[in-house]
Amino acid sequence: MKKFDTLFIGFMLFSMFFGAGNLIFPPMLGALSGTSYWLAMAGFILTAVGLPLAVLVAVSLVKGGAEALASRVHPTFSTIFMAVVYLSIGPFLAIPRNASVAFEMGVLPFAAESLNKSLALFVYSAVFFLIVYLTTMNHEKLEKYMGRWITPVLLISIVALCTAGFVKLGGDFNAPAGGYEKAAFFKGFIEGYNTMDALASLAFGIVILTAVKQRGISNEKQLTRYTVKAAVIAGSLLALIYVSIGYIGGKMGAEGSFESGTELLTATSAFLFGTSGPVLLGLIFTLACFTTVVGLTVACGHYFSNLFPKLSYKAVVSMVALSGFVLSNAGLAQILKVSVPFLVTAYPLTIVLITLSFFHRYFKNPRRVYGTAMLFTGVFAAISGLSTFGLNLGPILTLRNALPFASAGMDWVVPAVVGTLIGMAMGSKTPKPASQNTELKVS
Repeated sequence: MKKFDTLFIGFMLFSMFFGAGNLIFPPMLGALSGTSYWLAMAGFILTAVGLPLAVLVAVSLVKGGAEALASRVHPTFSTIFMAVVYLSIGPFLAIPRNASVAFEMGVLPFAAESLNKSLALFVYSAVFFLIVYLTTMNHEKLEKYMGRWITPVLLISIVALCTAGFVKLGGDFNAPAGGYEKAAFFKGFIEGYNTMDALASLAFGIVILTAVKQRGISNEKQLTRYTVKAAVIAGSLLALIYVSIGYIGGKMGAEGSFESGTELLTATSAFLFGTSGPVLLGLIFTLACFTTVVGLTVACGHYFSNLFPKLSYKAVVSMVALSGFVLSNAGLAQILKVSVPFLVTAYPLTIVLITLSFFHRYFKNPRRVYGTAMLFTGVFAAISGLSTFGLNLGPILTLRNALPFASAGMDWVVPAVVGTLIGMAMGSKTPKPASQNTELKVS
């Protein structure tokens, strides 16, 4: 590894993480949490930065990556869970979400009122995904494209926005609102789900490991060490930006009410830079969304071409780009409506899986521990997801609401702990198979 290779790989990882959700949600958290900002931001950073880093570390420590980690529950679970994760962070949710946001922030502010929005989105997304496709065909050069060229420009643009905000925005934070009046930390914790970065970490692990291996590193311990270093660089940048744009959102909260993070940032950029503000903001959103879509497309290409050997990397990338193009034309509102219930279901499973991985060596029968813990977690996470989608679950929802931490959206915590303890108790009573005992005697 050359002197600055780890730095540039960290920049590449940051650029893949930093997409639409990373820009939209922190400023709204700041505006709504008000005087509870720091508590809410601490919860947000825990799931939006800490959890993705933990996932990357866990994946780098397991030979076989995320698939092997999920196989500790069961091979079938691994296949289904990882496929769902890749589809959600890929063509079905995150990719079209980023393309839609890039259009709404990079094109619409400069378009004439008479513009046919649907037609414009169609043309824009067609060009956007064509460039994504061409870039992902040279995935060996991602670190050069994204780490050395695009990310520095993106960081300079964000620094310009945040610096101007710190200098020009005054006033006090508002009183907490929008669910931050009570349990602001847990509200921020749940909001961190929306970045989708913990799920993305399951996919990005293979991209980072590939980038490190291309530098001539093959030793497992060194691979882990360089992966952790790159993750820390990316995580530090993410945390700094979240705190900064969240703080600016808190200050802007005193200037009026806003329906979304995009509306808030648009108003902020115009307030700080006048007519040139939307240009700067459009550049930030376009670069951030593009790099994330490229990273997710490459990750999907690697995963599904390995899962289905008859499908080439090029074929998978083509299908991902085409699916992203089609779904991005459904519009941002519809994409966000579908994504939230899924995230409420998927994140608890990911949190429990990663947490268990760090205690794996202490389990006498790991499969039973992982199995019962994920079963108990999955049931209540699915209930929360269906409820968020708007289904009336009647007495089931009443039972769920009676659980500790349910009011904070953390009803799955106690079932996860109970499932883990049950699995540990069952595992401690399971005798070793006779074949294993025989092998021990022979040795």
